[in-house]
Amino acid sequence: MITNLSEHHSLLQVWMRALRDVALQNDRARFRRNLERIGEIAAFEISKSLPYEEITVQTPMGECTCYALSQQPVVATILRAGLPLHQGVMNFFDEADAAFIAAYRRHKRDGSFEIAQQYLTAPNLNDRDLILADPMLATGASLALSLDVLKATGKPSSIHVVSAIACTEGIDLIMRRHPEVHIWAGAIDEELTARGYIVPGLGDAGDLSFGPKTQA
Repeated sequence: MITNLSEHHSLLQVWMRALRDVALQNDRARFRRNLERIGEIAAFEISKSLPYEEITVQTPMGECTCYALSQQPVVATILRAGLPLHQGVMNFFDEADAAFIAAYRRHKRDGSFEIAQQYLTAPNLNDRDLILADPMLATGASLALSLDVLKATGKPSSIHVVSAIACTEGIDLIMRRHPEVHIWAGAIDEELTARGYIVPGLGDAGDLSFGPKTQA
């Protein structure tokens, strides 16, 4: 299932405009905060699908029946670009456990690339709701590999992917390899360049958040 969070008018569309606008992208703090906001919106929408249980609390005036999550989710991200989006999801699921994956594109001289995965830290995922934050779902290769690795460590009860921008090609790949995943995207773009960048997209989310990197 795919949810495009920009299908209806909301402040999310304003934040998406700021993320895309090259005239505003030099403000790294603003860029990170807007990714964080998108994570917060997605977390709120995801929260509507999770299981809850009734609990009774004592107020100053008496007892009240309230609700709590039946179990806290696990919120994962792919280092480093996913950190602001991950923080946004964690702002709302503030008692959740966290997981971190190092997966990146290793570019070759001919312009092609392969996905390298070198690090994983995660809690027990069995029967947990898993939320994976990845700001740019482009080719889908790194995300699909990350899901492979996470699912090899346990069997989540549900899997949600949160992206600021998703490309239709990447969505198709995830749906083929992990059809049970629910994708929540701030926007969906149609075009992908030969080097695997989304058009119109917004550029490199990791560089815009944290500065340019040297290529390993």
